[in-house]
Amino acid sequence: MDRRSFAQGIGSAAMLSVFPKRSLSAEASEAAHPGKIMAIAAHPGDGLFTMGALLAQQAERRGTAVLVNLSLGERGAPKNTPVNQYGEMQRAATEKAARLLGIDAVFMDYPDGEIPFNEESALRVCDAIREHKPDIVVTHWGGSWHKDHRNCHRIVRDAVFFAALETLERSRAAHSVSKVFYADNWEDANRFVADTYIDVDPVYEKWLRACDFYPMWRGQTGFFRYNDYYGSLSVMRRCVSGFKHAVALMADESQRTQRLRFL
Repeated sequence: MDRRSFAQGIGSAAMLSVFPKRSLSAEASEAAHPGKIMAIAAHPGDGLFTMGALLAQQAERRGTAVLVNLSLGERGAPKNTPVNQYGEMQRAATEKAARLLGIDAVFMDYPDGEIPFNEESALRVCDAIREHKPDIVVTHWGGSWHKDHRNCHRIVRDAVFFAALETLERSRAAHSVSKVFYADNWEDANRFVADTYIDVDPVYEKWLRACDFYPMWRGQTGFFRYNDYYGSLSVMRRCVSGFKHAVALMADESQRTQRLRFL
């Protein structure tokens, strides 16, 4: 992947391929204006835990960032908490996290566990892309055991296509996304290969505080220790990236072709 083209695509967001490495100031000098990043997640926790630090870093660098949630993740409710009540808790947590990180949050109304992959859902996400006009879209990788995550991946791929289609008449004009990346999620690990690393150290502590708004982050909804996993993952990714705390992404396969005049 051409790092210069990538940096120009998102403005001053701190997104770097790990090889070859250059200083953050050198990368920033290549980008004149901040861009916009849109993260699209099946559930709010997925969005904040895997893409929230990236969005926060974009906001920190005076770009703009938006998190689109296809559902509220309400069926992850702990015992003795009604599903609808837990959904509203998830919404409230996401709104608090968004305010803290300086990002926008958008909610769609698909039931948790029943996010459909069809033309209607792809066109709804297409409309969101056309409304917010992101330069970069980040979403789930398709290699997941979770049905909602797989469907979200497929929805987004179609939505990006629809959004750019000039001949598709919708309420807003067509918009082309420059790049698509996939998030580093423990549920989506099958054939996930990280190839892009983001320095999130400037916003790391703020991101942790934002995640702590969620009961699942605090271990109140099940066995999985989200805080330990994703906190440790950000440190582990430093071993390859060289950053103190890093988030890893996987580039869409269409962005991996390099054209060289000579070696």
